[in-house]
Amino acid sequence: MNRRHTLSLLLSGAALLASGLPAIAHAAEAGDQGPPFRTMSDANAERLMLLGYDPVAYFTQNAAVLGNPAIQSEHQGVTWRFASAENQAAFLRESTKYMPQFGGYCANGINYAVPWGAGGGSNTWRIYRGKLYVFSGQSSRDHFEMATEQNLQLAHQIWRDEIAGANAVFVRYKRLVFRVPHYKTDAALQAEWEAQLAAGTLPVMPGQPQMVPAAP
Repeated sequence: MNRRHTLSLLLSGAALLASGLPAIAHAAEAGDQGPPFRTMSDANAERLMLLGYDPVAYFTQNAAVLGNPAIQSEHQGVTWRFASAENQAAFLRESTKYMPQFGGYCANGINYAVPWGAGGGSNTWRIYRGKLYVFSGQSSRDHFEMATEQNLQLAHQIWRDEIAGANAVFVRYKRLVFRVPHYKTDAALQAEWEAQLAAGTLPVMPGQPQMVPAAP
């Protein structure tokens, strides 16, 4: 490897660090709804939230309802899609009421400081204390709900301290290498979940809805 190539690699690494660290330093000043945001793209939007699901329908219909590409709005630099004009109007009046926590990233991933997966479809969302959380799969939600209260507190703390306002890609790859102290593999979490299922001690047994009540 020649000197010019080595210098190029060092400069690239420095640029990556510069893109992530300043934002992380100020993360606690940002809100718990984003940015950063977990988006996808399709023929009608480049930065689409919630996999195209209507953020209002979770609250009004207690269901994951796909939005209509003809009914969408830009808010905070990303696109939100709705099943009806009424839902669109409700969102634009009170966006913070309906926006997901953690910018639409999987809440269980945030619990381990890894902003990666998206969610919002059937069995990949919950409303806890009037706030919407999404998960990258049903198993992610199951694992999170083995200790909902503890995981909610931990995920919000990690979001505020490390992810809010930061470069999500930088944080993700940092934490895939330097794991948080409480990290557990998917296999370990699944083994715990199956053991609690067999013993009938899961806080949320399969098929049981969970709506964490508002704090008194």
